[in-house]
Amino acid sequence: MARRLLLVAALLGVARLQSATLEQLSMNDMVARSTAIVHGTVQGSYTAFSGPLIFTHYRVQVSERWKGAGGATVDVAVPGGVASGVRQTYSGAPQFQAGDECVMFLWTGKSGMTQIMGFSQGVFAVAQDGTADPNATRNASHELMLDASTHRQVTDQALTMRLSALRALVTGALGAGQ
Repeated sequence: MARRLLLVAALLGVARLQSATLEQLSMNDMVARSTAIVHGTVQGSYTAFSGPLIFTHYRVQVSERWKGAGGATVDVAVPGGVASGVRQTYSGAPQFQAGDECVMFLWTGKSGMTQIMGFSQGVFAVAQDGTADPNATRNASHELMLDASTHRQVTDQALTMRLSALRALVTGALGAGQ
């Protein structure tokens, strides 16, 4: 009987790994917790193992750096991908194509790997419409999301604003935090 309960618990644990639970992050949270915030264009990608996990690494050409130090490009690692014939997927992990223009809220861990803050919450796609001040859009996450203070489930909302408004929000939050 104990073995059966242990097996059921293990299977439930594996089933739960297929979805993500995200903490809802405000703009101020993302600005404060990010080690870098960049506006740039995805140039290409490759996949690689990091221990037992697969990451897709995107090379981003930085056109503006709103927070953090760094060079003209940044390597952004997103969990999931295909390497050596093995596929790993992670709910809520964003995917990019070469040529995608976006604003990314990034954090670099002790390992030196740079990742996106809050999975899809930390990415604003910039419309490539030829205007001087295009829209920047963060799509709503469809993953389970919890309010940090109440720990209750919340529904994420898409957010669209002009790139200049997003820049002003970030620089304003940075100025208020100093």
